Amino acid sequence: MKAGFDALMHDVCVRWGWCGAVKDGKSLHVTDFIPKSGLVTADQFVDWVFLGDGMDPCTNPNKWQKQKNAIRAAFIKHMGAEAVDAARLQWVSE
Repeated sequence: MKAGFDALMHDVCVRWGWCGAVKDGKSLHVTDFIPKSGLVTADQFVDWVFLGDGMDPCTNPNKWQKQKNAIRAAFIKHMGAEAVDAARLQWVSE
């Protein structure tokens, strides 16, 4: 059974389809925006999921609010807090 970041990414990508994009010929993914260290909040992660799919997280907020709320809730559920050290946001079962 997946746990932590692996479980979070399973929800984000497999369940909801936020698996990254190609923009201007460059592959993008949420993991491209996660820093090596420091505190990462659920809200930052949500924005990075959108950026990783080549979307501006501020565009059309009413359309995307339900998905943003779901991603935020999944972050808190799987990571155990509203903010975690960036080092925890790495694949375990690659």
